[in-house]
Amino acid sequence: MSSTRKRILVTGGAGFLGSHLCERLLAQGHDVLCVDNYFTGRKDNIAHLLGEPHFEAMRHDICFPLYVEVDEIYNLACPASPIHYQFDPVQTTKTSVLGAINMLGLAKRVKAKIFQSSTSEVYGDPTVHPQREEYRGNVNPIGPRACYDEGKRAAETLFFDYHRQHNLRIRVARIFNTYGPRMHPNDGRVVSNFIVQALKGEPITVYGSGEQTRAFCFVDDLIEGFLRLMAASDDVTGPVNLGNPVETTVRELAERIIAMTGSRSKIETKPLPVDDPVQRCPDISRARNLLDWEPRVPLETGLERTIAYFERLLRERGEIAAAPLRLRA
Repeated sequence: MSSTRKRILVTGGAGFLGSHLCERLLAQGHDVLCVDNYFTGRKDNIAHLLGEPHFEAMRHDICFPLYVEVDEIYNLACPASPIHYQFDPVQTTKTSVLGAINMLGLAKRVKAKIFQSSTSEVYGDPTVHPQREEYRGNVNPIGPRACYDEGKRAAETLFFDYHRQHNLRIRVARIFNTYGPRMHPNDGRVVSNFIVQALKGEPITVYGSGEQTRAFCFVDDLIEGFLRLMAASDDVTGPVNLGNPVETTVRELAERIIAMTGSRSKIETKPLPVDDPVQRCPDISRARNLLDWEPRVPLETGLERTIAYFERLLRERGEIAAAPLRLRA
């Protein structure tokens, strides 16, 4: 339990990351206000928290001002997978930019510390590997991913300008590929895609050759990084990369998931989407040095927990047979 109970606002609190963060903050003894417009967030993610006396859920779109009294703000609200942020790209940019302005305005008014969930997408299709925070990126400002990439870059600009101009206490985390229970089953990301396809016995869709790499961080590790960054001294503003520095090829991930689920799915290749990065891997030296943080959960362990979650979800929906598949090491 925390010795000092804080009132903490989590925007996007019903989303994949937000719901896990709300859980951890409640476990620390804080009052948590979860704000979400449920565009990609789901009530199922927070249903188990609704009976908690120190938890409150509010439907609200942060593109509009919010008037509440809080001590800390975690700004996580924004669709984060290509299939969702490209569905309404103008709204995605508004959520990143107007949402940042509204949350920064709130933080300024109530003198709250504020955390921004930025993204490795600010690096675009990187020409530097692995990516350090000093790297300024290689982003196509007019491509189909720009609504998210440039929206998040603009949000970082706003955070640092509010810090310089208004002395606001800010924290900026650049999140790399994260996976775990409560991922949206239709978000188009490789881990959720591959697991759902494998459990259903459908062909596993690999874009391009499958040799492109990603670095997968389990959600529990990432949330620990959030909490450590928020608790750091005020001279630690970020940006700080949070992710797993161990690379895995997309094809290797597909093969591992097929083996772990005992699936008969075959790998099917399709053309690589526009501006899809070939390599994505964080340099986490800054997080290690400033936060004493690095991922602890092995990929195999994290995948087992994630597969179990999706297996249960798909059984409840009647999309797979009731008998569970046996996980194989």
